[in-house]
Amino acid sequence: MNLIHVSLGSRSYPIYIGPSARVALAECGAGAEGDTQVAVIADETVASLHGQRLEPLLNLGHIVITFPPGERSKTLEQVEALHRRLAAARVERHAVIVTFGGGVAGDLGGFVAATWLRGVRCIHMPTTLLAAVDAAVGGKTGVNLPEGKNLVGVFHQPAAVIVDTDFLDTLPARDFTAGLAESVKQAIVRDAEFLAWHEATAAAVCGRDPAALAHLITRNCELKADIVAQDEREAGLRAILNYGHTIGHAIERLLGYELRHGECVALGMLVENEVARARGLLAPSEADRIRDLIARLGLPLQVPRPLDAPDVAAACRADKKVRGGAVNFVLIRGIGAPVRVADVTPAEIAAALTAIQ
Repeated sequence: MNLIHVSLGSRSYPIYIGPSARVALAECGAGAEGDTQVAVIADETVASLHGQRLEPLLNLGHIVITFPPGERSKTLEQVEALHRRLAAARVERHAVIVTFGGGVAGDLGGFVAATWLRGVRCIHMPTTLLAAVDAAVGGKTGVNLPEGKNLVGVFHQPAAVIVDTDFLDTLPARDFTAGLAESVKQAIVRDAEFLAWHEATAAAVCGRDPAALAHLITRNCELKADIVAQDEREAGLRAILNYGHTIGHAIERLLGYELRHGECVALGMLVENEVARARGLLAPSEADRIRDLIARLGLPLQVPRPLDAPDVAAACRADKKVRGGAVNFVLIRGIGAPVRVADVTPAEIAAALTAIQ
């Protein structure tokens, strides 16, 4: 089992990665021998597939609360429903909430943990690749509004993150592939050698080779832990992880969450790369290199139906990354060289969208 430490002073926590990593629940105070109240918040599909693997490791008094899977569950109405389930079970402030599922479980369950009795401990147990390499690490929680994605949320660092790779066995191919987008994103903005590794081992990664998968998850968690330790609340450095997300979130919302988050991030990177290319920031060869890798990994290169450029630009203006009315983008000048800009125009967005239409 690999162990990574997120250094945040009194809020520091471990990340456990590997087969059967779920046994680390005991070390985190949520194990069968403990007397801490444990509430598991899981999506219905994950609870059905993997609940029996988890149950023996939890104390006898634990409860399991489920919600419908998918991005559409990330609502304030669902938060209230989960809060009321916790109230009915008389969950106290010294309890621990275990989020069990993909990025939605972490975002939703983490927000519930942050707001229940003004904040209780939380352990994330991601069961998707996307959550394992990105969403579970860093303390971001949140839910959506009709006006935009993740507009309501707080930073609430977990007590631990447990990435049990056994749970990835049942992950559908499309969801597995979607998770690779966040890994590519992180490599592009932070680690040129890691991007080259993706290119060299694309076949092994897509084939879910255990050694390749272990390295991919571990390296992503190392990179994310380092960034979070330097900039916990996205005051500067951490914002580079929004590469692909300004456009990606707009696509995601305009398509009614029809596509996976990672698929939209891949499309967002392609569009934002076109903006950077048109500005002379990004060499055409580098933009083509990224597009080729995205294609080799099985991620989409086009949206399923045309999007109107003014709608995309308007959706970007509703994003939480807007400051002073200006939309913040992360563009890249090359691998490992991101730059933050706030002057991308609707005309630039319209021109760049042709790359994915």
